[in-house]
Amino acid sequence: MLKNVAVLLLDEVHPFELGVLCEVFGLDRSEEGLPAHDFAVVSAEGPVLHTHAGFTLSTPHGLDRLEEADLIAVPAGGHYVDREYPEEVLDALRRAVDRGARVLSVCSGAYVLGAAGLLDGRRCTTHWRHTQELARRYPRAVVEPDVLYVDEGPIITSAGTSAGIDACLHLIRQAYGPDTANALARRMVVPPHRDGGQAQYIERPLPRTSCDTVGETLVWMERHLDREMTVEQLAAQAHMSPRTFARRFHQETGTTPYRWLLRQRVLLAQHLLETSDETVDTIARRAGFGTAAALRHQFVRALGTTPNMYRRTFRGPGAAAEVA
Repeated sequence: MLKNVAVLLLDEVHPFELGVLCEVFGLDRSEEGLPAHDFAVVSAEGPVLHTHAGFTLSTPHGLDRLEEADLIAVPAGGHYVDREYPEEVLDALRRAVDRGARVLSVCSGAYVLGAAGLLDGRRCTTHWRHTQELARRYPRAVVEPDVLYVDEGPIITSAGTSAGIDACLHLIRQAYGPDTANALARRMVVPPHRDGGQAQYIERPLPRTSCDTVGETLVWMERHLDREMTVEQLAAQAHMSPRTFARRFHQETGTTPYRWLLRQRVLLAQHLLETSDETVDTIARRAGFGTAAALRHQFVRALGTTPNMYRRTFRGPGAAAEVA
């Protein structure tokens, strides 16, 4: 059942993410044959809240309104990554899950769920800029850094902004079926279905260099992505034995040299597809994949789309190059 929906607000809430939840669950479209919900916006920190955009919000509903909700949604907010949360808020979320309610987070709202212990032992996600910190702060959470949303039992977590719409439509689809979800998506003029496993569009990060014993090697790898590399070669670059290098590398990056290298190559390919007019063959060579076919294979595995489709997304339908 998905009849009663409450949105939990904390100070410095982001208006867009709040608006997404209000748009999906808070508007009565029953005259159009769409479901209506008993909807409320709940304040966790007083009757008047500041938004991230500088204006204030007020609501008559306090935390007691959460006790009857089938779904509690937590939108993003400013400083959610590093702030503390009132214990009564965390208790209310834990009670909701214990009685069978669902809890949904949008973007950095996942940190509220983490503080309540609701991510422990569960797969989850948030905006790609915050995934590493989420994993660091809540080590018992299983953070998936590059997906749109994760449905893990009663806990649903989603990435930034539009991924919140995807997660909401996923819940509508579960509760009312695909026809209702598709009709609501058409009404909102958004794609009717993007699978949660589809990758986020992630900005290419610089490798870590400070306080890392493999930092200089990471920089060298990032600058020579077009070259063939073995663990033995990289270990020699770092002046370590292969076994020691592999162990240190995993300790400091959380992954293996092969997976780190593959991720950086995909990120470089993304960057070149977004910003250059080079052919996919040329991009494949520059990114270290060798051939367009190899690039396409790894690109689809990593991002769930082809290089040509990715380029069209960022540069329009006339910007695609042929894949060999």
